Amino acid sequence: MNTMHVPRHIGIILDGNRRFAKRLMLKPWKGHEWGAETFRKFMDWCFDLGIEEITAYVLSIQNFNRPKHEFDYIMNVFRKEAEDWLQNRLEEFRQKGTRISFIGRNWMLPKDVQELQNKIMEATKNNSPRRVNFAMAYGGREEIIDAVQKIAEEAKKGKIDPKKINEEVIAQHLWLNSDPELIIRTGGDNRTSNFLTWQGIYSELIFIEKFWPEIQKEDVVACIEEYKNRERRFGR
Repeated sequence: MNTMHVPRHIGIILDGNRRFAKRLMLKPWKGHEWGAETFRKFMDWCFDLGIEEITAYVLSIQNFNRPKHEFDYIMNVFRKEAEDWLQNRLEEFRQKGTRISFIGRNWMLPKDVQELQNKIMEATKNNSPRRVNFAMAYGGREEIIDAVQKIAEEAKKGKIDPKKINEEVIAQHLWLNSDPELIIRTGGDNRTSNFLTWQGIYSELIFIEKFWPEIQKEDVVACIEEYKNRERRFGR
C-alpha cells in the first residue's frame, strides 16, 4: 500500500461489543473481552499499514450510566489489559516506538485505574513516532467545555488576551491536539456520538455494519482504500 495516501491519524469508535455477546447468547458485558483482544490486533494492523496515530473511543462519560455490574466489568477488563502491558509489553512498545495516552475526565475513573493509566503513560512517554490515545471517561462537548474553562481562568489571570483566542489556542487546551483524517465506527450506527467533536470536523467518516469484535485486517484495509479514493476538499 502506498503510505503517501494512508491517513496519519485515525479515530475508531469501538461499537457492538455487547450486541456481539448477546448474539452468542452470553452476558452482554462479556463482549468487552473480545473487544479488547480485537484492539490488540487492530494496533498491529494499523501500524503495518503505515498509520502513526490511533484514537480509540473506549468509554464515554455517558457510559457511566450503565448498570454498575457492567461498568465494573469494563474496568476489570481494562485492569487486566493494563497489567499485561506493564508486565509484558513495555519493551515491545519501546521497540515499535508506541506512546500510550489516556484522554478524558480520567478523575471520574476508579483510583487504581487512574494509577495504571499514569504508570503506562510515564513508561511510554518518550516513545515515538507512533501514538495510541484511549478516550476513556470521554466526551467531545465535555472536552470543549473543559478547554473553555481553562482558557477563561488564564484570561482572568491575565495570561491570555481574550481578543487573541483563536482555533490554535483552543486546540492547545484540548485533551487531544491532533486531528484524525479518518474516523471509523463499527456496529452499524451512522453517527459519531460525541467523539472528537472539535478535532473531527473535516475527518472522513466510514461506518461499518460489523460489530467491533468481528473486525478483521481486511476490513481495515478496505477502509483505507475507500479513504484513498475520496477527494478531501476542506470546504473548498
